[in-house]
This record gives sequence, C-alpha cells and structure tokens, in this order.
Amino acid sequence: MAVQPAGILFRFMTIRPSILTGSASLLLAVSAFAQQQKSSAPRYVSPIAQKQPVNSPTPKAITPDAEVVEDMVVRVNDQIISRSDYERAQQQLEGEITQNRLSPEDADKRRKDLLRDLIDQQLLISKGKELGVNADAEVVRRLDEIRKQNHFDSMEALEKAAREQGVSFEDFKASIRNNIVTGEVVRNEVGRKLQMTHADELRYYNAHKNEFSQPEQIHLAEILIPTPGTPTDADIAAAQKKADDVAAQLAAGAKFEDLAKTVSGGPTAAQGGDLGMFKRGAGMLAQVLEDKTFPLKAGENTAPIRTRQGFVILKVTEHTAAGVPPLEQIEPQVQEAMYSEQMNPALRAYLTKLREDAYIDLRPGYADSGSSGRQTSFVFTAYTPPAPKKKVNKSRFDTAKTGRLAQAPKDGAQLASLPLDKNGKPKKIKREKVRYGQAPRTALPAAPEDQVANTGAQQEAAPGTAIAPVDSNPLSQANADAAAAAAAANVDPLAPKAQVADHKSRYSAKQKEFEQAKVDRKAAFAREKAAAMPDAPQEEEVQSRKVQSSALGLNGNNGKKKVKRKKGEEKKRIQQTVQAPSETQKEVNSQRNDDGTYKSPVPPGTGDTTNR
Repeated sequence: MAVQPAGILFRFMTIRPSILTGSASLLLAVSAFAQQQKSSAPRYVSPIAQKQPVNSPTPKAITPDAEVVEDMVVRVNDQIISRSDYERAQQQLEGEITQNRLSPEDADKRRKDLLRDLIDQQLLISKGKELGVNADAEVVRRLDEIRKQNHFDSMEALEKAAREQGVSFEDFKASIRNNIVTGEVVRNEVGRKLQMTHADELRYYNAHKNEFSQPEQIHLAEILIPTPGTPTDADIAAAQKKADDVAAQLAAGAKFEDLAKTVSGGPTAAQGGDLGMFKRGAGMLAQVLEDKTFPLKAGENTAPIRTRQGFVILKVTEHTAAGVPPLEQIEPQVQEAMYSEQMNPALRAYLTKLREDAYIDLRPGYADSGSSGRQTSFVFTAYTPPAPKKKVNKSRFDTAKTGRLAQAPKDGAQLASLPLDKNGKPKKIKREKVRYGQAPRTALPAAPEDQVANTGAQQEAAPGTAIAPVDSNPLSQANADAAAAAAAANVDPLAPKAQVADHKSRYSAKQKEFEQAKVDRKAAFAREKAAAMPDAPQEEEVQSRKVQSSALGLNGNNGKKKVKRKKGEEKKRIQQTVQAPSETQKEVNSQRNDDGTYKSPVPPGTGDTTNR
C-alpha cells in the first residue's frame, strides 16, 4: 500500500485541481524514493524514528531474541497503515519542509497532522470503493502525459528511468491512483454541495481587496536575433542589420507573431515569442529591460536591444497597472479563494462523519489529531466469569397434604393420615373431573381427626360447603337464620316439589337456546319486512295503470302484433304500395288541364290570391 506525503491529499481538493503530472511530480517521487535508497539502515530502522521515538514507538518483540520488522500503526476498516508506510511519509514530509523552507510553526503542525492525513486518505479511498470510482483510465492518461513531457518514447522507457533513480514504479502508479480516487470523492461528495453566486463573489471581493492587490506587470513577447558565443565585429554587425530590418518590417505593419515564428532564433519562436507575465521589481527582468519595457503601452515594441545572446526586440502585449484589478479580470482567482475558504471546514466535517461511521483502531503511542469524540472505540478487557446464581428455597403448592401452601400445623394439631405407597410416599390422587359450579368430591383434603370427632352425628355437609365463603358478621348471620326458620314454618311438606332446572355447564346444553334465538330472529325479520311493505293498490288505481300503459294509437293500432308474411308470399314494399289520393290532391287534379297547366292562374290550395 503506497502512502502519500503529507499535504498531497489536499492538493487535489479544488474546483480546478491542478493535475500533478509532468517532470515536477516525477522528480518529487524520485527525490523521495532516492532519499530512502541512500539510507544504509534496514527498512525497519528509521532515522526519523531514532530522532523522534515518542511519535514512532518501537513495539516489544514477541520473543527475546527476535526483532520486529513490520508493525501496524493504525487499522482503517479493512486496510492498515504499517509502520514502514508511516516512516516513509515522515521522510517525504521532511523533504518537503526542507524544500519549501517552512517556518518552525508550520513544520510542527505538518508533523502533528501527518497521521491524520494518512487516515483521511484511507477513509476517502474506502469511500471511493464504496461509490465504485474507477481510476484506471485516468492513471494511464496521466502516465502518458508524464512520458510525453519527459520525452520518453514508450512507457517502458519511463519505468526504466524511474527504476534507475530508485523509484518504485508500482508505488508511483498507486500514488497517482489514490490521488485520483480521493479527488473524485471530494469533488462529488463535498465540492458539488458548495454554492456560490455572483453576489457572494462581489461581497468577498469587496471584503478582501487588499489580498488581490498586485504590482505593475506586463506580458512580453520577443524576437531574438542570436549571435555566436564569442561573436566578432562582423557577426555583431550582421545581427544588428538583421534586427534593424525586422524593426522596419514591424513599423511597416507586419505581425509580430508571424515574424517571431519565421525570424526569431529563441526557444519561444514556435509560440510566437510569448514570454509570459513579468512584475516590476521582482527581479524577473534585468533593470535595463525593465526601464525600456514598462513605459510602453500594450501593443508597442522596443527597438533592437543588445544582449549577451544577441539582439532582442520586445513587445508589450498586456500592461496591468499596480493596484487592485476589477472583479471581471480576477474572477477566477476570487472563485478559487472562496472555494478554498468554504472547502476546508466542509471537508473536515465530511471526514469527521466518515470517522464516526468507520472502524479505526489506533496503536497505543500514536496520536490522531483529527479524532472525533463520537468515534467508535473498542475496549478489550480480561474475561470475568459470571457470578453464580443464589439457590432460593421455593415453597411449592402441595395439594396432596393441605390443598394450600405447605406449612407446619399450628397448636400441635396433627394432619390427617394419608395412604402411602410401597416407597413410603403419599399415593397420588387420581385427578377428578370438576364441573363448573360444583365442588370437588374426592380430591379435597381430609379434615383433622379432632374436627371429625366434634361433628359427631351432624348431618354431612353438602358438596361445596367447604369452599363456601364464611360470613363473619353476626347480625347478617342471625337474620339469615330467622329467614330460614320462617320459610320452613310456611312450607307444606306434602306439596309436590318443583323440579329444578338442569343447569349444565357443557356447551351442547345451550344448543337449544341458540336454535330458539335463531327462530326468534327470523320471525322478527319477517315482521319488520311485512311492516315495511306498502298497502295493496285499490281497483281504481289498477284500472288507471292499465290505461296509462296502453298504446295511444297515433300511428295506427300499435297494440296489435304485425302479421307475419307466409312462406312463398310476394314481398310488398312501400314504394310499390298505391295510396289513395287525399282530398287536397283531388282538388288540385281537378283544376289541371290535359297538358298539365292549371285552369286558373292561381293553383288551388296555395293560399295566394294575387295575380301573377
């Protein structure tokens, strides 16, 4: 697993991410891997680990005579960051700090956030796998761009050159792939949710005008008439004459770009002599050239100027004054600054959410500066056996002895003797079928002997008396006895006794009641239906209905059925039927002559009395 240097992850998190291609990216990787190859120490002995033992603790060996070659620093979901990956990232970070000359505060912050950046990258790579991001085609395209910019004929030549400089080509491709995947995830999951309007751009521009202030700068193009390294007077004169001819052509109206492509001997001839932007006082141009070019306006060019390379003619294509340019000119820079300002907190919030949803196991001794308080953490403890259950003596329901909770007899009373089996245990009483409303007969416990002796010749209690409630109120008991005595005095002992209704608890005993209820419901429904029916119509109403439903007879008697034509009888059609002429038609025919004219000037029956 290839690990990126610190800070390289966030280099691709903009709307217009600059692609890390070309010789710069190759040299960056080459320098990082070359530093590793120069170290003569084994892989597991890191110079940085020796300098900073607190950040990279050395784990204890499993056996006293063994040495740890590889160790896990942190586990992120199904991927791990090994100790060698962490040390490699530390070496690359130190190279960047030295190359960019960072301040001690910035360098300490980068070192502190190194492990956080590695964990963030693994989280984004895992999210890319989940979203199905495929970066194979983009990796091939970027490697091809690097090959073209370094002027290699084939990809094998690029791989060979990388190996000669001590760079692992597979790790380099993995680095590019990881950058593509992380950039795609950040762009889709975070970047597309950021919204900026023109009003926001104008507001940001007005609030940060000082940040967009720029010095005076010009955009130059050149036409170079070169001279040899050690020119003679003749060479100088010939070059000056050629430069004067070019200046005369420019004054006559020739295009500067065309002359640069055909006449210029400089390296920018193919691009029309374009040199790019130059700022005043930045040391990018010699003081002599600054004094001659900055006073010019856009579109003007200088006279031939003698330099060590020859005679050069410079043209100012753009001239930007010092100060804050208008928003229209620096709108891309404003958008980039606004995006960076909104992107950092949004990206950190998104990565925190990924941390809370992921499994991250950090080895003791390492610190993660981006950890969340709601992050899942696992606590490993030794196994503790569960506490033994306490034995509780439960009192059971003993129906064979008392029919209640088994308890010792009071006042030295002796329980009734029970029949025992051959083992000396009470015999089991056969379960009795108890009906609803009746008391058990055989399963009731036997009464104590003293109670049986006291009862003597008393009448045997009725079934169910033993479980009947006892009224403890003496007044109610006396009233009940008096009522029973009065009732017994008025009853005739010779009168026939009324039969007691059989109240059975079985469901089949209620079948007659159900059938009778069904008959009653049918009878009630018939009565309701009869009550809802209207009265029978009277004779006059019946005759009136017959008259109203009979045919009116306006077009013949339509009450009679049509006579059916007999088989073989000739068909009669309406066109063939001869109808008798009406009275009006007879009158009209009587007023006609034989030639069809009328005898009078007015046809009869027309109602017209005027002479025409």
